[in-house]
Amino acid sequence: MEPIQIPDEWDDNALITFEEFCELIRTPQRTVRGWRQRGVGPRWVKFEGCSRLFVRVAEARRFLRSATVVRNGRSVKERSHG
Repeated sequence: MEPIQIPDEWDDNALITFEEFCELIRTPQRTVRGWRQRGVGPRWVKFEGCSRLFVRVAEARRFLRSATVVRNGRSVKERSHG
């Protein structure tokens, strides 16, 4: 499986919808909703008069850099190797 990455050419100030973010990180919407309820995951933006959730590309990148994976039953912080 390929690593989850946000294309370099995406503008950090651009917005990604909740659904797009879930698809990007290959995670079910119900899981990401649970994270949000627990205060885990990226910081979301909601505009007055709009019921949709958005995340800035820069925030999605920050979240992915800080992601933790589990290897051999132990939590390991992922580090960028570039």
